[in-house]
Amino acid sequence: MTKVDPYLHAVLLLHGAGKEVTKENIVSVIKASGAEADDAKAKVLADAVKDVNFEDLLKNVAVAAAAPAAAPAPAGGEAKKKEEKKEDEGKKEEQAAEGLANLFG
Repeated sequence: MTKVDPYLHAVLLLHGAGKEVTKENIVSVIKASGAEADDAKAKVLADAVKDVNFEDLLKNVAVAAAAPAAAPAPAGGEAKKKEEKKEDEGKKEEQAAEGLANLFG
């Protein structure tokens, strides 16, 4: 089983609870779990996710998990443009997620 970073869990927990994602709140969640918290790591993560729209990100993850294969796009040019735009947005979110993952090895 792949180990998931506890700092990312803390961010998702705070978001789900409707709390602000700050360094202090991340540290509090980590300490409440009984683990030692790294203030620098918490600060970097809080800064990295301050402009992330979690609702859109989580919705896209749920849709990707529910739809294992995308349906072929219609031959129309407008549909193709919409698909390309969605792909670009998906790539940006994927790159952001990869960047966060790289912070915590």
